[in-house]
Amino acid sequence: MQEAELHDLSDDADYAASQQQGSASIMRCDSGKKSSSSEPEGAQIVYLKDNVTIHPTQLASERISGRLKLIKQGSSLFMTWIPYKGQSTNARLSEKDRNLYTIRAVPFADVGSIQRRTPALGWQYIIVVQSFGVPFPPLYFYNGGVREFLATVKQHVLLMRSAEDANVFLVNDFQNPLQRTLSSLELPRAVSIASVPSTPVSVGESSSQQNEERTDVSASVPQYNGRQRQKGHDPARDISIQVLEKFSLVTKFARETTSQLFRETHSNGFGPLERRNSNQSALDYSHKSSEYKEDVPVQSPVDPDPLSFDKLSLVWGKSRQSPLGLEEWATFLDSEGRVVDPKALRKRIFYGGVEHKFRKEVWAILLGYHSYESTYAEREYQKSIKKTEYETIKNQWQSISPEQAKRFPKFRERKGLIEKDVVRTDRSLSFYDGDDNPNVNLLRDILLTYSFYNFDLGYCQGMSDLLSPILFVMEDESESFWCFVALMERLGPNFNRDQNGMHSQLFALSKLVELLDRPLHKYFEQNDCLNYFFCFRWILIQFKRELEYEQTMRLWEVLWTHYLSEHLHLYVCVAILKRYRGKIMREQMDFDTLLKFINELSGQIELDAILRDAEALCICAGENGAACIPPGTVPSLPVDNGLFYSQQDDEVL
Repeated sequence: MQEAELHDLSDDADYAASQQQGSASIMRCDSGKKSSSSEPEGAQIVYLKDNVTIHPTQLASERISGRLKLIKQGSSLFMTWIPYKGQSTNARLSEKDRNLYTIRAVPFADVGSIQRRTPALGWQYIIVVQSFGVPFPPLYFYNGGVREFLATVKQHVLLMRSAEDANVFLVNDFQNPLQRTLSSLELPRAVSIASVPSTPVSVGESSSQQNEERTDVSASVPQYNGRQRQKGHDPARDISIQVLEKFSLVTKFARETTSQLFRETHSNGFGPLERRNSNQSALDYSHKSSEYKEDVPVQSPVDPDPLSFDKLSLVWGKSRQSPLGLEEWATFLDSEGRVVDPKALRKRIFYGGVEHKFRKEVWAILLGYHSYESTYAEREYQKSIKKTEYETIKNQWQSISPEQAKRFPKFRERKGLIEKDVVRTDRSLSFYDGDDNPNVNLLRDILLTYSFYNFDLGYCQGMSDLLSPILFVMEDESESFWCFVALMERLGPNFNRDQNGMHSQLFALSKLVELLDRPLHKYFEQNDCLNYFFCFRWILIQFKRELEYEQTMRLWEVLWTHYLSEHLHLYVCVAILKRYRGKIMREQMDFDTLLKFINELSGQIELDAILRDAEALCICAGENGAACIPPGTVPSLPVDNGLFYSQQDDEVL
């Protein structure tokens, strides 16, 4: 596959106009601040801008303003952003909170790209994305200065425009060994098959309006770093096995570099938080595992779990209940079918799930296909309307003639990939078993229709895994499609070409482990595991390959309640890691060994116990846990509370 064509910034009128301004800014900095006492000896301030602001929330009163600098020292360029002291009396944002967002001396060698965004309304801002994909918070320029900033950067480091987005600028040699390694880790065909280059680009917009171009990564490459790839024995597991194989072949250099980047992120605004005394109390994770007998000789002492139930008493995760039954379900509805108390319903489903025989009705509400306030009559009317809309979209690809298809390579490729994947999806279930199974054909039709509904994203391998349980439950083509659309509103960023959705979740997971089990986090740091790539499969397809089919459906409906947190899946990850922390640390697992061990947990996870642990961890973490998760991290709900949210132009992340 050809590499992306990059263009010099000289084709940008903004930059041509800003060269003199940028040079003047540099001259002013050179003359006035070369020997600033606050900078290291030999450092030179080449750019300085006041009133550059971070928006932690949507409240104007909680904005944090500061000073942005570019500092040249030797041959290296560094960026700093320091918030002003005592700028606001707002009690909700203490000086400690502001310091969490401080950016201290980030070398541009660790920067992958810079985004420039100009909203129709509001201030221009930039997003600086680190080389491993995690962005710093957006920096808003209230008084201008973005052009001068970029012009100054260009004079000191290699800055090139991405061919895929004119407002994304790649920093330095984007084909350095780390970037090549991380780029190769993209899940085979877990991105759109659009025929665009595979060069890594920066994080995409959170707005659904600004869909990124994605690309296809061929799964047919036989070798990586000279080592033959292992082939999965079960074709149905190819998505998981191939990505895990790629992770296990990451070079030691890449793991060390990525771990170093993670260690340095304590200054990027989403760093470790001071613990509250109440959040240092403890949970018991001394459950015995029947799946793995820990009979390996002790190689090194294991640091104790800081959350031990024996130390302090704390509310423990509540016992799981029986699934919500039909009679009890009726008590949540009024005479016309409205849900009387949505919060109580979500809580009940969170603790017990739903009986399968009426999941169809409940899932449509949980996913947002029907609103909690809708009546029986309104839901039936909506079904008829949405069915007509679905048929209209479906007809777009069904009406393509063979002659048209010959001139439509993207359609041919998507169709071929979908047809290849659906015949390997959950074929062990009787619902999808056998030749010429009509349900397999429905999977194909729905996925093809979705690729036209969301043409920018298209089809990505792994989507069939997410659609399969929905079709199994809904047993209706149109309703399955719209429920899948609602689910992809949440999980779609998992399949972005730049995989920023995945990177942000792995980053948040690392911070939660650091908050809830610092010794385990330290162990991962010391053993080149701090990138948490071994949890990639869990997050990508929401544990579908780790659990039995019925357990997967129960876990999903628990996650969809958003009862305790919309990011409960991250606490589930932490709970699983803590449950096996003793074995991991006693056996001194390195990255490759840990990856293999995690993969072999498939089918052996006790869902009820893990959900109890995850609930307790979420309660224990409290606000500190929520603060570990950057805003917009998947699977945040869309802003609108209804179904099929309009693609509004929302420039503010």
